Amino acid sequence: MNESQKYAIVDIETTGHSPANGDRMIQIAIVIMQDWNITKKYSTFIHPGKPIPLFIQDLTNITDEHVKDALPFEAHADYIYELLEDAVFVAHNTDFDLSFLQAEFQRAGLPKWYGKKIDTVELSKILFPMSLSYKLADLASDLNIPLESAHRADDDALATAYLLKYCWHELLSLPLVTLEQLHKRSFRLKTNLAQLFFDALVIKRNKALTDDTHVYFNKIAIRKMAPTPKGYNDELDYPQSTDDKLALLLKGISNFEVRPQQFRMMDSIWGALNNKAEHVIEASTGIGKTLGYLVPAIYYAKKTKQKIGISTYTSHLLDQLLQNEIPVLEQALGQPIKIALLKGMGNYIDIEKFEKQLKTLDDSYDQTFTLLQTLIWLAKTETGDLNELNVSGGGQLLIDKIRKTTLPKTTMPLYDFYSRAIQNSRQADIIITNHAMLLSDLVRNEQIFDSLGGWIIDEAHQFIQAAINQDEKIFTYMNWKYLFGQIGINEDEQLFYKIRRVALKKQLLNIQTLDQLEKRYIYMVQTFDTAMAELIREVKAVVSTQYKPLQKIELFISDLELPHEVFLKVSLTVQRWIDDARALIQQFSSGVEQMAPEHEYLIEQWQYIIGELMIKMSEWDEVFLQNDSNYSCWLELDRRSVPGSIQLYKKPIDVTATIGKLFDPIRSKSAVIWTSGTLTVPSNERFITSQLGIDSSISIEKLHADTSYYDGAEVYIVNDMPDIQTVSQSDYIEEVAHAVTNAVRMTDGRCFVLFTSQDMLRKTVDLIHESELLNDYMIFAQGVTSGSRMRLLKSFQKFNHSVLFGTNSFWEGVDVPGDGLAAVIVVRLPFSSPEDPSFKARANYITQQGRNSFTELALPEAIIRFKQGFGRLIRSSHDKGVFIVLDRRIETKSYGQQFIESLPPVSIQKLPLHSMVQSLGNWYNEKR
Repeated sequence: MNESQKYAIVDIETTGHSPANGDRMIQIAIVIMQDWNITKKYSTFIHPGKPIPLFIQDLTNITDEHVKDALPFEAHADYIYELLEDAVFVAHNTDFDLSFLQAEFQRAGLPKWYGKKIDTVELSKILFPMSLSYKLADLASDLNIPLESAHRADDDALATAYLLKYCWHELLSLPLVTLEQLHKRSFRLKTNLAQLFFDALVIKRNKALTDDTHVYFNKIAIRKMAPTPKGYNDELDYPQSTDDKLALLLKGISNFEVRPQQFRMMDSIWGALNNKAEHVIEASTGIGKTLGYLVPAIYYAKKTKQKIGISTYTSHLLDQLLQNEIPVLEQALGQPIKIALLKGMGNYIDIEKFEKQLKTLDDSYDQTFTLLQTLIWLAKTETGDLNELNVSGGGQLLIDKIRKTTLPKTTMPLYDFYSRAIQNSRQADIIITNHAMLLSDLVRNEQIFDSLGGWIIDEAHQFIQAAINQDEKIFTYMNWKYLFGQIGINEDEQLFYKIRRVALKKQLLNIQTLDQLEKRYIYMVQTFDTAMAELIREVKAVVSTQYKPLQKIELFISDLELPHEVFLKVSLTVQRWIDDARALIQQFSSGVEQMAPEHEYLIEQWQYIIGELMIKMSEWDEVFLQNDSNYSCWLELDRRSVPGSIQLYKKPIDVTATIGKLFDPIRSKSAVIWTSGTLTVPSNERFITSQLGIDSSISIEKLHADTSYYDGAEVYIVNDMPDIQTVSQSDYIEEVAHAVTNAVRMTDGRCFVLFTSQDMLRKTVDLIHESELLNDYMIFAQGVTSGSRMRLLKSFQKFNHSVLFGTNSFWEGVDVPGDGLAAVIVVRLPFSSPEDPSFKARANYITQQGRNSFTELALPEAIIRFKQGFGRLIRSSHDKGVFIVLDRRIETKSYGQQFIESLPPVSIQKLPLHSMVQSLGNWYNEKR
């Protein structure tokens, strides 16, 4: 291949996926490209000899009418075959397009086509490792490639041709060493990308350009750290009056709307920062909470030359701050704001570990692929945050091996991203972090957050959950077995075998030492297996009396009678093996002056395994051997896969002391401001603040948006839904499916349907699919549709007619502004399952103290989630949406009124389903 290589970029539309089952082509398009210019376009409809299925018509906008006068494939076969001659076959998913085409050639009596192929999905995943999606339409949108109508062969083929050309230019923009590494490893890829990489490499070598945008670590190009923006030294005067604040914000947001409560929030926080006081603000949706705390924080940091820390719950919220609010304020202030984003060490790549992985030669396809993605990413990333990478499930194993776990030996190497982040934080006005990182400062040797002038804790109600998760210990059977498998005995040809072979060959260790370690390993595994057999035997004894009908089982460890000495023995034998394994590696290393890279890598792997086993052993001790009344410890397993499914969890019941340990030193010298949209519930105002250890003398300032903010909102309570206690689950799900389909059809989709149970969600979605009543809609369901929460949300937002079914994590922290969301349907009031072990342990703890766990835990938690669910709906004063509650307990139970009182002042109608649907239709038609 060379620059004048002919590329045939192909896209086909078909009646389905399987030519063997009678599926046929309905359209084909081929774009010929030479010298990176399009020289020919060919496109034609094809008669499939059968009706086009409705969902294909919907997807492609190709109807039976379009193909009625078209000829069958056989009439075009010779010409198509000729077009592909001497060309590299290119498609966005060659596995589908080429195999379908080969089957059609065979049916038309033509020989199989032979030639090289390039899959632009494979190529794009390597070159754009931070893209959220590799669908053609998504890539075209991200890269500004024109694509008029996706899923039409002519438009798709043209977009794929532009994508290929874009990828070529992207290759030429890469550093030379990155291209060399790409080419070296590209022979393991599925399509013929090696030649493309080589062609780019030749051009790059001939240009011999200087590169001042990267630093290098052993032939790995890493993007240089951006210089810290120079802040201006001019004294900034805090905008005291309403007019001053308005004038400031209009410079950043031309259509800025005055919200008096937002300005009040700014003044409250400004006062608290200056007085080094603790303050609590519940700021409902519509206040503009983020700007409400950012403005005083920045002015205070600039005035006092002291950093302000801002902590949020999720990484998504961190990114939102950086992308949306900070640029607005920089424009308003007319000067840069020095911001440092700081996450936990494990989020960052360890370049030295990555370089060692590059030296290994026994890579799987997934590992090779992820190495290539990471090489490209390193040349582009500004943060080194591994969460930016979009890798396959298999690639995740590699990512976990290259996470940063220790501080660098030298001070601030230029290639170390975690050091960069720390360095940035030292020079910043504002440090933005997340709750988990802030909590991990408790166990860090060097307290990073010591010298701050104040803290603002956003999404403060989530700090409790973050503290619980921070102190969580998990034991999984499969993780232990995986580690044991990595070590192996001599005949397994795993790590021990490789170390043994080198040690004997180089005469570094005697055979008796090695045999002794192997025996210790066998004994360690046997001791572990014995303990697991004891655990299973005890579980079976309890289950046979209590849990007969269930496949998934959850049991408190305190309900089991486990022999302490058996579990102690595991701990002791693992420790003995670790001691011997360390001694072995000490001897191995000291016997050689200069070690070959592959031997260095073996030692690295051995030390990694020892480190992992030490972590596992400490978890083992905490889960099985330590009895602490402030922790709940439970076991989960699936009867269909024992022992493989065994997992144990240990979580703290009360984290007030942990939070106090972190904040008490801060409280003594600087301000702490807690804020969230949901900090109170009607009957228990201090439900959250007491768990956070905030003194009862500190009042909660409540800031609510003007009532007109919610003019576009309606609440419907459906009062003729069955009582789940009096009907079977399947009857109840049938009613839910009926109500959901009616509501969705009335609003044309764009609905969130929120469940509290994954099982009920799945069964409802299955029933809706079976009914075919929502076949015209794109349905995304958490736990059913693949992808992360954010990916599901992005997919949901792309389609006008879409419905998203979600459980717990969709009740909050998800933002769909404007017309993107028409309705939120609450299937069940969001009480925690009484059988959830973590909840059960906390409820028992409250009951044992003679208090009421329903009013003090279950009810306030559910109301907080309910308020959060409503908060998804109205994200600006222009938003319109309906909040539909299908759970009749909101009307029939005495506590139901508290849920209603927790909502902002909105119109609430209680109606039977058919009237609600009618009213919904009228509301929606008026809105349009």
